[in-house]
Order: sequence, then structure tokens, then C-alpha cells
Amino acid sequence: MRQKPVIYQIFTRLFGNRQTQNKPHGTLAENGCGKMADIDDNTLRRIRQLGVTHVWYTGIIRHATTTDYTAYGIPRQTPMVVKGKAGSPYAIADYYDVDPDLAVDVNRRMEEFEALVARTHAAGMKVVIDFVPNHVAREYRSVCKPDMESDLGEKDNKEMHFSTANNFYYCWGLPLDTSHLPQGEGAPYEECPARATGNDHFDNSPGASDWYETVKLNYGIDYCDAGGRSEHFSPIPDTWSKMTNILLFWAGKKVDAFRCDMAEMVPAAFWHWATDKVKYVAHQDVDFIGEVYDPSQYRNYIAAGFDYLYDKVGMYDCVRDVMCGNRWAADITRQWQVCDDILPHMLYFLENHDEQRIASDFFAADAKKGVPGMMVSAWLHSSPVMVYAGQELGEPGMEAEGFSGRDGRTTIFDYWCVDTIRRGYYDLRRLKKDERALRDAYAKILNLANEEDALREGAFYDLMYVNQQLAKRQFAFMRKYDKQVVVVVVNFSNEMVDCEVRLPRHLFEYWQMSETTLAATDLLTGRVGDMTLRAEHPIRLQLPALGGVAYKMVLE
Repeated sequence: MRQKPVIYQIFTRLFGNRQTQNKPHGTLAENGCGKMADIDDNTLRRIRQLGVTHVWYTGIIRHATTTDYTAYGIPRQTPMVVKGKAGSPYAIADYYDVDPDLAVDVNRRMEEFEALVARTHAAGMKVVIDFVPNHVAREYRSVCKPDMESDLGEKDNKEMHFSTANNFYYCWGLPLDTSHLPQGEGAPYEECPARATGNDHFDNSPGASDWYETVKLNYGIDYCDAGGRSEHFSPIPDTWSKMTNILLFWAGKKVDAFRCDMAEMVPAAFWHWATDKVKYVAHQDVDFIGEVYDPSQYRNYIAAGFDYLYDKVGMYDCVRDVMCGNRWAADITRQWQVCDDILPHMLYFLENHDEQRIASDFFAADAKKGVPGMMVSAWLHSSPVMVYAGQELGEPGMEAEGFSGRDGRTTIFDYWCVDTIRRGYYDLRRLKKDERALRDAYAKILNLANEEDALREGAFYDLMYVNQQLAKRQFAFMRKYDKQVVVVVVNFSNEMVDCEVRLPRHLFEYWQMSETTLAATDLLTGRVGDMTLRAEHPIRLQLPALGGVAYKMVLE
């Protein structure tokens, strides 16, 4: 049986933190920090009960932080080039190390990660971690790399702006100008020659809005030659080998999949080379999930070995607008049609660490508005679907934690306790009635995505072209697997709706179905009744507010 991936993203540092008296910009000692050990067997069982198949542990690999771990042989970072007290998980400081914040015993942090992987597998789920290929922390220095591996930049010729033998890009002897950066506490940061900043900023003077805490890795593209941009992939650039070895290292820790940060900022040629090597050498099914925002590049990166790509600039943006009443529900049709030939590769989601929370004032201001959006995301196709921890509990993300500010997102830069998650997994007695109801709705939707053959991998038929009366706030489609048929109608409206749904004659011809009357069971409620399937004959349905129906029938 082919399983639809249902990915649950955990921001590991925040997830298990139960210290509720937090202060903005608080230190680890003041605000506490979740540990890998907090994600124990009971917690994993609750996650699995949501219908989750994969857990994405965000922030596992050691990154830059202001917390001092020099007593453990870990180099200290300069606060000026660290965002927030805890630091960004995407400013990697050692690709071969585990974030010490997450360990109960810092000296045994890798063993604690291996134990987390084993617990997750025992709970029936796969493990996803981040691979950050485009950039590293300004003060990257690996203390855990294999002895035979030279460090990134260790052998670079710093007098050359570009060389395929270099791991970084240099600014010809110019020092890094930090005058435009937040000065913060402690000593100033010095770097000479300056290296290019992670967001393709190639001069020596990044600004506060740049990824100034990171430096760009060199995969053999000269971005500043006389022609403007040129590729140099033969011989294989040194960075290709180093980064592939890092992937193999973590695959050796029994990681099942890599979520590849800003994958499109790294050439597709590298991914083709690396994914092929990892899947061959690792002797296991290792999946690659790419953060790619340019739809024109989707097929290039799938051809380069990616199993799944974010469908952000497309399905996410569309469903978000529909949930907020800014776009008609019928526009969802256009979004899947754009990716019709690669639909199984497109990852659907409504929240992640980069996006605003559904319940925030910056999005829908009501977590219940996410329910119809999740029905579409989880059931529309065989595409994988992702949920961000706390989404299923209505986490609003409206706190000003520190560096992150009050922006409708859950911080990735600060030490903090997300009280909704704390109650949802560690103090269930304090969960509110509406939070329980929302969690139960998510569990029903996500479990059905794999329990029902038709919703997991069945054929798809969009009914909107013959149901323009639904176009504004409802969306209708069908799924079919063997003799199982499911009619799904989703209601984005705040009000209950009585509606009619027509089935076109072409549907019966295309699926070779006979017109008939069958017993139909609503998979969401268990309600049973007869449903007549006849060409051009309307099905009359009552749709709950911010919900929908999924009527299953078995053809004779």
C-alpha cells in the first residue's frame, strides 16, 4: 500500500518547553528550552494518533547561538552575528553536530538524537531533519567532523572572489562592514576578507534585512563574472563533495528524509549528483523535500532527485486567500492544473515556521477557518500534506517573544514556551473545549487521508466546472479507487449551506460508472443515507459552516 506522507513539523527547541514564565529576549536560563528527551513515547503516540507518518524535527543540527557552551568544547559565537538569544536554526555552525540546547547531557547529545530517531521509528513514524545547503553561520567551525574531512573554507584561497576549489565567495581583501547591522551586546564582529552573505548579497556591506548572520556556499557558480553569471561544474566543485558527505553522515543516523532549505538557491546539477549518490550509498529510501518557490523551476528540481516540493507560490497562497475571503474557492482548480503533471510531488500545507499562524490576526484570526483548508490540502490529491505543531490546537502566534517580534509567527530565534503546545501534549487537562474540538477535527481529516484508499491514492475529478453556483465559497471534487467513490464538498463559509452538486455525464464515461442509487456514508460524521448518482442530476447536500462532507459509496 502506498502511504501518503503526513508530515508533522516540530520546532524542537520550543516543543517540550514547559517553563511558562517567559520574558521577551530571555536567555536559556530565564526561559528554558525543550529537549529531545521531552518528545517521549507518550508524546509520539499522541502525534501518531493525529494520523502523522513523518515527524520533521526542525533545528537539530548545531547552529549559532549566544548561549555559552565553551565548557563542552563548542566554540562561542559573537552575538552581533546571531539573530536572537537562541539563534536561527538555519545559521548552521557545525553540520556534524547536534544542537546542545536540545540535550539533557550535552556530552551525549548525539546519542540523545539517535535515541529520538529510534523512539520515532518505534512509534511507527519516519524522521525528517533539515539540511541547510545554501549558507552557514558566519563563525562556522566544525568540531565534530570526521578526521579525514577538511572544514568548510579551511583550504580556500581568500584572495580570489571565486574558485571552484573554494567553499565561500570573497570580497578581495575588504573587511565586512557591520555598520548597518544591529550592534547588540558584546564585542564587535570582524571578518576580513568579507564573505558573501547567504541571501546572494555579494558585497561586503549586508544590511539588517539581509541574512547577515550567514555566508553563502559556493557550488561552482560565479555570480559576478564579466558575463554576469557562469557555471563551473567540471571538475566537481569541492563544496559538492563536502555537502554530500554531510547528507551521508545523517542518513547513516537512520534519518529518513531531508527537508532542504532554500533548495532553489543551490544548482539543480548538484542535487542530481547528490541525491543519486545518497540514495545509492545509503541503501535505504531517503526522501528529499525541497523548499522551492519558483514554479518555473519545479520540474527541474524534481528531475534532479527531489521527491516533494513545497507548493507555496500556488496552492498555499490560493487556499490562504480563499480562507480569508480574498479569492473564490473555484481558483483552487487553477492551482492544481498548473502542476497537473507533477501533482504527487507537490507538498501542501497551511502553516510552517516561515508562515503566519492561521489563528493570528495577520491571517484568518480564527483557527476554525483552517478546517476546510485542511480538507482540501489533505484530500485533493495523493500529494503529501504538512501540519506545523500547534496548528491543530489553534496556536495564534501572537506573542512578541524577542527578536521575532509580534508578527503572527512562532519565533525561531528565541527561547520560549508555546503554551498551546505545552497544554496539548504535557498538560491535557487544561486544554480548552474548542482546542480539543479542533484537534479532533484535524485527527479525523489526517487519518482519513491514509485510511481511505480513494483519498490516499484514488483518481481525482474536479466538479467545479459544472458547479459554478459553488464557485465563491464551496469546492467540490470526487476521488475513486477501484469500486470506492468519495464525493467531497468543502464549505469555506462561516454559515451552514444547503447546496446542489451536479455530476457531469463525462464523469460517468471517464470512470465507466453506471448511474445508480447507493448507500452513502459521510466519513466525517458516520451519517448514512442514500445518494443517487445520475448524470446532470443534482445531489442535494447540507454543508456545516467551516467544514464539509465526504460521502463514501461502494459501486456495485
